[in-house]
Amino acid sequence: MSLFRKKSVDVIMKQASDNESLDHVSLSKHLGVRDLTALGIAAIIGAGIFSTIGNASASGGPGVIFLFIFTAVACGFAAFAYAEFASLVPVSGSAYTYSYVAFGEIIAWTIGWALIMEYAIGNITVAISWSDYFTGLLDSIGFHLPEWMTMDYLTASKGFHAAETLMASGKTYENLDSNLKIAHTAWTGAPAIGPLHIVADLPALFIIIAITALVYRGIRESRNIANIMVAIKIAVVLLVIAVGVFYVNTDNWNPFLPNGISGVLKGVSAVFFAYIGFDAISTTAEECKNPQRDLPRGMMWAIIICTILYVTIALILTGMVKYDQLAVGDPLAFVFGLLNIKWMAAVIGVSAIVAMASVLLVFQLGQPRIWMSMSRDGLLPKKFSTIHPKYKTPSYATIVTGFVVAVPALFLNLTMVTDLCSIGTLFAFVLVCAGVLKLQITPGAPRGKFRTPYLNSKYIAPGLVVLTIFLSYKYNKDGMSDFLNNTPKIYAAQAFISNLSTDEISSVKNAVIANDAEGFVGSNSDLESYLGSMDEFSYTRTLSMLAVPENKKFESGLGLFKHKIPTWIFIIVCIYLTVLSFRKNLSLIPLLGLVSCLYMMSEMGVTNWIGFSIWLVTGLIIYFSFSRKNSKLNTQKVQGT
Repeated sequence: MSLFRKKSVDVIMKQASDNESLDHVSLSKHLGVRDLTALGIAAIIGAGIFSTIGNASASGGPGVIFLFIFTAVACGFAAFAYAEFASLVPVSGSAYTYSYVAFGEIIAWTIGWALIMEYAIGNITVAISWSDYFTGLLDSIGFHLPEWMTMDYLTASKGFHAAETLMASGKTYENLDSNLKIAHTAWTGAPAIGPLHIVADLPALFIIIAITALVYRGIRESRNIANIMVAIKIAVVLLVIAVGVFYVNTDNWNPFLPNGISGVLKGVSAVFFAYIGFDAISTTAEECKNPQRDLPRGMMWAIIICTILYVTIALILTGMVKYDQLAVGDPLAFVFGLLNIKWMAAVIGVSAIVAMASVLLVFQLGQPRIWMSMSRDGLLPKKFSTIHPKYKTPSYATIVTGFVVAVPALFLNLTMVTDLCSIGTLFAFVLVCAGVLKLQITPGAPRGKFRTPYLNSKYIAPGLVVLTIFLSYKYNKDGMSDFLNNTPKIYAAQAFISNLSTDEISSVKNAVIANDAEGFVGSNSDLESYLGSMDEFSYTRTLSMLAVPENKKFESGLGLFKHKIPTWIFIIVCIYLTVLSFRKNLSLIPLLGLVSCLYMMSEMGVTNWIGFSIWLVTGLIIYFSFSRKNSKLNTQKVQGT
């Protein structure tokens, strides 16, 4: 049971009020509601609105606004849970500290370790996006950095090999996707030491060093800079809306859901990533003037304001150009450039650099404070809780944060880090919502001044489950059948070709020429274009005739089922919570928060779950080898005996 030993709220508050404690040196208190709201907006309005919204809109069309609204509601539910815990335990630590109170040490460690990944990888993501915009701005003024200095190693390596495979199948270099061409150029143009190509994102390194230095300097300076950057980017977003509305063509909104709900849901990771900043506010609780009153208000205002802006921008973008043109890294600048409004594209480029720097600032504030809290509890080395005597910031943890973010930013790609950041954040949200549910059903549990409004879920939760099953059966009967029966799924054209060896590609090309030489030549002898232009029936029939192993045509068996494991986890948890809601009269709002966040986790794919699981296992190894025996709760028990 020592794994689940809990921290007392009274002890935490006593430590926080004891300024002379060697283990708990107080931080400077400078933040009010306006500052917290600004920090929330600083974190939320960044890569989401200037970068990832493009790919989300390209997949979901104008209907992506429903995903923004759904995500905002889910975050709103989670924000209620955060606010309740922040009211109960108004100190740094965020979900880590809350879990220590509600669940015990092993769960607190797990969530703290997940938060370390959230903020570190979130910072990496934003730094990479900032680098993209910065290099684009340099290009616009005639200063071009070599591709190998502005791209991560993995993207360049994978892009080079993908390009080589596609060119072997008949695609010319000029017809390659622009991203593949850039990656190919970066790889072939990079300096090399033997087989090692020197490819690294240097602008990302620069911004991380600059922001880390600012965060090290102090919370007041960080707050002031954040407020200025928020004012700039809000002004630019409003300008985009004001100018863009005159270029909206409502015909571009038809169809509103071009790829159905599945197309909208493809953007879950990107859209959710746009919202994760609000939980970073809770890490500054110890630096708030009145955290029990101001933190809940700051969180809610930030979510409401940002949701309105996100939905409006999504409608403007998909109204100005057709949704399928938005799969770019800088959608706002791209759209105005496409419409030849050069001055707006320039303004957006500059403001995006400011906006993403503000996001990085808030995330860099959050992570050292998590490490500081874990160090105070003995779960990390004592050095991490060192407070600078002059600046009153967690100095050592801030410096380490800079290194932890800067080095991976040189080598990792945007998609990988976005998904990992989102799944780590959602995991934190799930546990915070679960913690509120546990406190509500635990007799005599401590409660804060702010409480999530109580609505009994006894009959509502089971009703929602029945309604969901009915609607799924009525409108997606075939999809349900394929899911339950694990029906084999055919690979898309590019994935199919990527699975083939050089000899198999030659064999497929010969078979296609023998069957339809005229059609193949009409596709410029490009195998991917030829196969990709077919309807589903023709494509399936063509692949069935090819002398290629079935496992390279269809995904089936365990290989297919593994992608459904997150969904099965979601279904099982929902059934359990439905029964529990009926037996224990669970509160509806945190229950919906838990379910909606877990659902978004289930949409992120098994590879993200595997990566996240590896991270958690690594954390547990550290816990059992160091943290468990050095925990303050453990040393206090030993001293007491």
